Amino acid sequence: MEKHRIFTTSFASVYPHYVTKATKKNRTKSEVDEIIFWLTGYSENDLNLILENKTDFETFFAEAPRFNPNVSKITGVICGYRVEEIEDKLMQKIRYLDKLIDELAKGKSMEKILRN
Repeated sequence: MEKHRIFTTSFASVYPHYVTKATKKNRTKSEVDEIIFWLTGYSENDLNLILENKTDFETFFAEAPRFNPNVSKITGVICGYRVEEIEDKLMQKIRYLDKLIDELAKGKSMEKILRN
């Protein structure tokens, strides 16, 4: 079966869209980064290297230091799919990130987004 195109897309090519989506709604790049760090366990230095090396989504998630154990608390619909029901684990991780960025842009507090 052929891989979905997003799997081989560089994270660096999508990251600016996450930031733009947030900043258009008066949120910040640092909040986007905080979400990424919370979800994946990456640090700021890690993220800078990922962006510089144009790491693809598949590698981005495969090499994540610590995928947050609270991801099961992320529920709801993104791109027409319930995130908790997506069978492909890589696609589910990508949609978790999409969902968190969406919540940020919709004005949710960081405490709620990070499931504290």
